[in-house]
Amino acid sequence: MAKKKKASQQEHKNEKAIARGHDIVCTHPLFEALCHAVYMQYESMPQKDWAYITSAGVIYVNQDKKGQPNEWAYVIAHCLLHLGLHHHQSKEQQELWNIACDCYITKFLAELKFGQAPKEMSNPLFEAISSEEKLYERFLREGVPDDLKGYSTMPGQGDFVISQNQTGYFYRGNSNFAALFAQGLSKAVQSAIRVAGGVENTLGGTTRVTQAQRAKAWFMSSYPLFGALAADFTIIEDPLICTRMDISVAAIAVETKEIYLNTAVGMTDEEMRFLMAHELLHAGLSHATRRQGRDPYLWNVACDYVINGWLIDMQIGEMPAFGGLYDPALKGLSAESIYDRIVTDIRMYRKLRTFRGQGIGDMIETNPPDFWEGKVGVDLDAFYRRALSQGLSYHMTQERGYLPQGLIEEIRSLAQPPIAWDVALAKWFDRMFQPIEKVRTYTRPSRRQASTPDIARPRWIHQSGEEDGRTFAVLIDTSGSMDRLLLGKALGTIASYSIARDVPFVRVIFCDAVAYDAGYLAPEELLTKVKVRGRGGTVLQPGIQLLEAAQDFPKDGPILIITDGQCDRLAIKRQHAFVLPQGAKLPFVPKGEVFRMK
Repeated sequence: MAKKKKASQQEHKNEKAIARGHDIVCTHPLFEALCHAVYMQYESMPQKDWAYITSAGVIYVNQDKKGQPNEWAYVIAHCLLHLGLHHHQSKEQQELWNIACDCYITKFLAELKFGQAPKEMSNPLFEAISSEEKLYERFLREGVPDDLKGYSTMPGQGDFVISQNQTGYFYRGNSNFAALFAQGLSKAVQSAIRVAGGVENTLGGTTRVTQAQRAKAWFMSSYPLFGALAADFTIIEDPLICTRMDISVAAIAVETKEIYLNTAVGMTDEEMRFLMAHELLHAGLSHATRRQGRDPYLWNVACDYVINGWLIDMQIGEMPAFGGLYDPALKGLSAESIYDRIVTDIRMYRKLRTFRGQGIGDMIETNPPDFWEGKVGVDLDAFYRRALSQGLSYHMTQERGYLPQGLIEEIRSLAQPPIAWDVALAKWFDRMFQPIEKVRTYTRPSRRQASTPDIARPRWIHQSGEEDGRTFAVLIDTSGSMDRLLLGKALGTIASYSIARDVPFVRVIFCDAVAYDAGYLAPEELLTKVKVRGRGGTVLQPGIQLLEAAQDFPKDGPILIITDGQCDRLAIKRQHAFVLPQGAKLPFVPKGEVFRMK
């Protein structure tokens, strides 16, 4: 009685190991389809035997055989490959054909590195085997070497039996095992690519594809305009993180290349595409760097109006049911124009809700807008602009759908390198000071030429009187908030342009809490001898009034104001321009040009 109980326990352990080995095979994408198309049956066999398979799709395993799960996985995969590789063929020498097939499968599993070969089948196979057919023909000519006879799962006999009844188990009818194996091969390749790309951790791992991942895959495969941008961003779908960051629906972090999506908000696939395209356009159109000191939230609202209008025209997905910022009256306007409208009625627009929430923008900025300036390589701004520009080219070449003209123009304008601030300032000088025209003259030469007064000596000279009134004023904010390097860079640039355009003198005014008149200085003195006065508070209007009331300053003389923007509203009647550091803003809408130094 005790012996029977012990045998029953051992049989249970064997079946458990066989089941675990079977699970290992079924989870591998190469064998998954085949594994579900066959039936496994336990049977008592001699101790040396492992398993065999019939052409009808039934695997008979030895329930009395002790083995590890990895060994059983190897044996079951060996049997399945007989079906998948279409080995159920009648040959003249069936035994030799079975040995040839066993050798080929052993080589295949060794290269696949699947499972663990049982000890009696673990001898390394050094033969170069190209196919079962060629190996079978070789066996017919030369016989079978002894070292190639030990790779059967049924030692000494065939492990593949051609069944007379070809009907599959449970009356499923004939299964096309070769097609199932081809399907598994395709899935294995796809799974290997996903593992290499970091999408899955293990071969054959199951990954739940979320709505956001489907939307991202759709952009990458079917919508070239956003394909490159979508591929570069990581999607974070964690409601806890979104709650901690006050993200009600979605937001984008351009610097870290992350899109945050609150999955607690129910959306359809079409709404998810709309939402993701919205966030990608924020990055591609450089909205963070184009803010230029504007109010972050109001600038975000203006950009949302533009983007949502374009997406509705392009029919990319659907506007989410919970709503978004869209006004047909603002169609065709740029974000800058809409922002100028918004600031005239801030009280109403402060109540609007972006995709991140009310009173907060969906562009997450952890660094200043110019945080990548001075770094080596392609900065993020240039990368996003290039990705969107190339996407536009592919989109139009392949005719993938309608694009609004405003979006096309904005992408193309962003693809052009921006004009440097010093180049723009040079153009301003060219408009203010036309080159002095030179004229030909035959006037009397100097006394040094008196030895030959009869020889005419034509020459070019400046017209007399053109240098009169050729000057401008520099109003310098010398408050404590101004950076010394900024002042030096601005004065150096202004001095060099003044010299190049034949400006003999420059009127210099220093302003902090009061105005200090430094009088007229030669441009060269701006580089060496100028002494900055002040470094107190910021009041610029007295300096403006001093210049407008000065009798010795031309009425049409332009004024160049160097400030950090931390000043009150200015009333200026003369032609003027501002020089500000990058990212600074004025507390009013300037009438003159604004040059931003980097």
